[in-house]
Amino acid sequence: MVDYEYDTFDRCSEAFILPKGVNCDISSALGSSASLLSTTSCVSSGERRWPEDIAWHPHRNSLFSVYTADAGDSQISVLNLKKTEGRSNVTYLEDKPHVKGIINSITFMPWEDTYFVTGGSDHAVVLWGEQDENVWKPKTLHRTLHSSAVMGVAGMQQKQIVLSAGADKRIVGFDVLAGHVDFKHLIESKCMSVLPNPCDFNLFMIQTGVHERQLRLYDIRVMYAELHSFGWKQESSESHSALINQAWSPDGLYLSSGSADPDIHIFDIRYNACKPSQSIRAHHRRVFKAVWHHSLPLLISISSDLQIGLHKM
Repeated sequence: MVDYEYDTFDRCSEAFILPKGVNCDISSALGSSASLLSTTSCVSSGERRWPEDIAWHPHRNSLFSVYTADAGDSQISVLNLKKTEGRSNVTYLEDKPHVKGIINSITFMPWEDTYFVTGGSDHAVVLWGEQDENVWKPKTLHRTLHSSAVMGVAGMQQKQIVLSAGADKRIVGFDVLAGHVDFKHLIESKCMSVLPNPCDFNLFMIQTGVHERQLRLYDIRVMYAELHSFGWKQESSESHSALINQAWSPDGLYLSSGSADPDIHIFDIRYNACKPSQSIRAHHRRVFKAVWHHSLPLLISISSDLQIGLHKM
């Protein structure tokens, strides 16, 4: 394995936001080199807040960012990377369906029609449907099924079910077509994110706050039975943070996770082992996330040490 580190935030099919900053930095990498393509201010239009989460439009070269519902500020911005002369490349959606607090998550749905879902600290899960280019209509799926902040949202591919994971320890599956709850599940710890498997559409992972059992694997067909748990022994005394996230490998067999320690942990879900298959000492401070490049044998990581790591696997 070969590691490379850079002081600018790298794209490699992703976009990253500086932990303390207000810019979306988009750059590209090939092999062992990286270069910054552009930097665009994506702060909210009113309070000038930085984005809390981002998601790529699945069919267009545009990046969606979510902010907060406080002070009547803009809740969602759209950064269009195909610049048009005389027009701003950042626009803000007019609708503001979330009523208070931070909007924690935005995810596009893996369905034929284009939708994305947001989950917020107001306990709400909102489905946004595309009416026209840059025209989106929100519909609140539920606001009372969680008793605390919704930390993560995702969509299942084989059915139009929206998953939400909350700080109230609840996992909810909402059937969009039927308009009602498909399942609810309560675990012993707060949930901080949900991540469907990219190949086996029945599997999804939940991140929790339990040390040495931070990651839980579920099958939507047997929702009330946890298939397996994965985790690591944390060296740092810091509490497990929702800023730390996971990513599936493109083949759906491996799961990478950041950590409060300067490590990337990698798990092979084919084996009944709770500990990481491999741990990479990748940074000097907390690792927020390590994502897999879709076509190159690379892991791309971001950290509070303000470095990007490119790790050749």
